[in-house]
Amino acid sequence: SLELCPLSCSGFDLKECLQSAEFISSSDGNFKILEDGSVYTTSAVSLSSEKKTFTILLKDIQKEVQKKIHVSLTQKTRHARDTVLKRTKRRWGPIPSVMLENSLGPFPLQIQQVQSDTAQNYTIYYSASGPGIDQDPKGLFYIERETGNIFATRAVDREQYPSFQIICFATTPDGYSPEVPLVHTIRIEDDNDNAPYFTQDLFEFSVPENSKPGVIVGKMTAEDRDEPYTLHTTLKYRIVAQNPPVTPAFSLHGDTGVVSVLLPQLDRELVPSYTLLVEVRDMAGQPFGLCTTGTAVIRIEDTNDNAPSFKQTQYETRVEENRVNVEILRVSVVDLDEPGSPGSGAVYEIIRGNDDRSFEITTDKNTNEGILCVVKGLDYESAKQRILVIAVNNEAPYMLAPHSQQLSQSTSSVTVNVLDVDEGPVFKPCQLRLDVKECEEIGTSIGRYVAEDPETGNSEGISYRIPPGQCNWISIDENSGEVRTIKVLDRDVAEMRQGQCDISVLAIDRSTGTIQVFIQPGNKNYPRIAKTEYIICRDRKPICLTAQDSDESPYSTPFVYHITDRSLASMWKITRHNDNSVYLSPKDDIPFGIYNIPVSVTDNGGKVGENHITVNLCDCVTPTECNGKTRLLSGGNVTLGVWAILAMILGSLLLLLILITICGCCGSGVMHRHVTDDCANHNLIISNTEAPGEEVMDHNIIPLQNTNDQGGYGIKTGDQQTFEMVKGRGHTLESVKGGGHQTLGSVKEGGGQPMMDTCRYSYSEWHNFTHPRLGEKVHLCRQDEEQKHSEDYLLSYNYEGKGSLAGSVGCCSDQHEEEALDFLDQLEPKFRTLAETCVKR
Repeated sequence: SLELCPLSCSGFDLKECLQSAEFISSSDGNFKILEDGSVYTTSAVSLSSEKKTFTILLKDIQKEVQKKIHVSLTQKTRHARDTVLKRTKRRWGPIPSVMLENSLGPFPLQIQQVQSDTAQNYTIYYSASGPGIDQDPKGLFYIERETGNIFATRAVDREQYPSFQIICFATTPDGYSPEVPLVHTIRIEDDNDNAPYFTQDLFEFSVPENSKPGVIVGKMTAEDRDEPYTLHTTLKYRIVAQNPPVTPAFSLHGDTGVVSVLLPQLDRELVPSYTLLVEVRDMAGQPFGLCTTGTAVIRIEDTNDNAPSFKQTQYETRVEENRVNVEILRVSVVDLDEPGSPGSGAVYEIIRGNDDRSFEITTDKNTNEGILCVVKGLDYESAKQRILVIAVNNEAPYMLAPHSQQLSQSTSSVTVNVLDVDEGPVFKPCQLRLDVKECEEIGTSIGRYVAEDPETGNSEGISYRIPPGQCNWISIDENSGEVRTIKVLDRDVAEMRQGQCDISVLAIDRSTGTIQVFIQPGNKNYPRIAKTEYIICRDRKPICLTAQDSDESPYSTPFVYHITDRSLASMWKITRHNDNSVYLSPKDDIPFGIYNIPVSVTDNGGKVGENHITVNLCDCVTPTECNGKTRLLSGGNVTLGVWAILAMILGSLLLLLILITICGCCGSGVMHRHVTDDCANHNLIISNTEAPGEEVMDHNIIPLQNTNDQGGYGIKTGDQQTFEMVKGRGHTLESVKGGGHQTLGSVKEGGGQPMMDTCRYSYSEWHNFTHPRLGEKVHLCRQDEEQKHSEDYLLSYNYEGKGSLAGSVGCCSDQHEEEALDFLDQLEPKFRTLAETCVKR
């Protein structure tokens, strides 16, 4: 046989056999199987001529599944440098390496070296695998192939990776492994880089008031992510502040964070809660340790350490005899304990003066008051006054506070005065309800109310009346007790309380009862439309009519609307919107105008209200465009006012007069006047504008007047002298003085009659006459700072050198031959229309 050193067998892919294997073992202790499937010898193995076999067992403990792998070994001889060396002590198992968390380097940083003694016999190459090398976080460590030095490439966070276990391999160049793979641990040494923190943002505790010192209130816990069981995670607690800042009420255990009572007397009535600011620091509380603060709120629970006491020690009240189940008094107490808690809830009792059980006292849970009632009728003749003594306790038992004295039970006395009542006839029932509708006729019988003599059981000999000063709408018959109305009832008047009128009825022996007359709603109001004026534009959008009725149901809505005028009903339509409103819209073919539409509204009780709606159907886009100029239409016909008709008549007469004047003027002019070519040069254009506009209405320019009504413009001078344009046949322009005016005016021929003008003056005559005067006037009126008139203020129209080809088309021009009007074909449409109007046909 051949003695072998520990050897490595071929590996197995164990995952293919059993992927969920949790336990791997060998049937032969001389062989070891790693997780990656590698098989190694643990000691020297001697193989005989027979094959060496063993079994690998794979187990899944949870699923209770196991599988076996049978391994057969064969002999293999190997010569090491042709000599067999004795093994010496190995250095293949170094102590675990340590690397400081958050190390600053420099990197790469050597942290350990592994060496195998087999390097004395073989050429050894080192390699490694595992977390930090070829597993996440990859590339954190590497090992030098020839030296076995292990290096770190960057800093490590211990809280994320506290340690690494890597597998180191020592192999020869041909792949032989003279060493069993080494599992090497690299531990990350902790750095105090995490401050402690509280496990809750706010700790809330409660403790009963008057608790003894040492009673545990609660525990504040904090944690630290640094390495456990080191100074980095050794925490110390302390109270930094207390609110309110009175005598310290609680203590805090520095190591455990337990809060306990310190103050010997906690009084909820003085301080209902405390707020503690607590600090936790690592490094066992040393000043250089990291710290954090947290908050704890401690609420003081109430205990019944305050006894209730009456606000008054004496009360006095009264009650009529024979009254039963009536409240006669309310008493109240003062209790400093928490309101609404059993420690402040009052429990009342009558401890004296109620031997016959005529009285009873209960507690009002809302107000904590005691309600004293009479449960059995009292007799005035037996006792005119009763004196009671009442006491008060709490729902919870009283707890004596430390250093306080026992309090006695609080009591109060109540004096009850019994009032004498005439025990004559009694009304049955003592309160009678009668329902009557408002607006009933006067004298309507609404019921009967009678009293009985308790001794005889009948109403004989009893008369009735209503004492003065009460509701004066109702009367009662003195003998029969029949109730009637003496006025029209109205439930809306101030004397009626929500339609109710209470009346006391008195019998002759002073027995009294009460009648409650409830006035039911009636149909006394007419429905009416609140808004009656509207504007509808050209889009003819409907308007909404809404009626109002002050009556209550069933005499109000739903309303029924109707147009009472037939002609308007055919022009307008009503569409229902809801119970109290409708839409009113015009039909498409009605003209614009103002319409007065009568609309009747009928309520649910049949009462009809007449309304008149004024609608301005206006040719507008928005209602604001309408200025009340639309005609008023009624019944579909146009109705005009007196002034409108008069204006139309006067306008027609004026138009007729103008037409007659124009026709007469044009006719005579055509028949008796002859227009030369030179006259036509100036008839169409007499100024630089088509019509005198605002630009010529200067206070220095006035309209010129001449004898033939052909207007022009002159310049008004400072001495009121006027230059007028005149035309004269065969005359030259000359100055004629008259009437205080200097005019270039009409020249009279024979007998002072005005001469008929046949032509305007020539341009040169006009220019020579007006230009100096215009220049002088402009110079005087419009001077600038340099005493020069503006150059562009006066612009003269240049004369073209000859007259216009067209003759005059004025209505007063002479025209003997129509053949000379060919120039009209070259005029614009407006002038052509004017010319055609003035030509004789």
